[in-house]
Amino acid sequence: MTDDTANPNEPLRHRTIVLVGLMGVGKSSVGRRLAQALDMPFRDADNEVESAAGRSIAEIFAELGEAAFRDGERRVIARLLEEPPHVLATGGGAFINDETRSLINQNAISVWLKADIELLARRVGRKDTRPLLKNRDPVEVLTELAEVRYPAYAQAHVHVQTGDTPHAVAVDAVIAALRNRLDQESFQP
Repeated sequence: MTDDTANPNEPLRHRTIVLVGLMGVGKSSVGRRLAQALDMPFRDADNEVESAAGRSIAEIFAELGEAAFRDGERRVIARLLEEPPHVLATGGGAFINDETRSLINQNAISVWLKADIELLARRVGRKDTRPLLKNRDPVEVLTELAEVRYPAYAQAHVHVQTGDTPHAVAVDAVIAALRNRLDQESFQP
C-alpha cells in the first residue's frame, strides 16, 4: 500500500491527462501549468505534429488539407499515448475523430475545458495563426465549431468550465475535477 498523503496529487500522476476543447480555451497554457503543478511532463500535440511533419499546421492545412492534418494528428496522438504519463494538450479538432477519441478515452483521462464563446473569440482574435479562422469572424467560426464539436467533447471523462480568470484558477479546477473523478472510480464495484 502506498502513502499518498504526502502528495495528494500523486494518484493523479498515474495516467496521461489529455486536455480537449475549442481553440483559445487554454489547453496549452493551462496544460503547461497543470503539468507543473502535478510534476508531470507536458506535451503539445500541435507542436508534435509540426515536428513530425517538418512544417507548420498552417502549411499542412494549405498544402495537404485538413483531412491529411487530422490523419497525422491521430497518428501522433496514438504515439504520445504510448509514452509514460504526461499532460497532453490536443488541437481543437482532435477529439472529434472517433478513432482518436477512442484512443484517448481508453488510454488516458480526458478533460474538456469549456469557456464562453465570446471569451474564446477575444482570445483567438489576437493572433492570425489559426487556419480555421482565416478571413472569418471568430464568434461565427467558434459557434459553428461548438455545434459540431460539443457532442464529442461531452464524451470526455471530466468537464471543467473555465472563465476569464488567471490560469491558476483553471488548474485548480482541473485538479479538483480529476480528484473527484478518481474518488468516483474508487467507489465503482
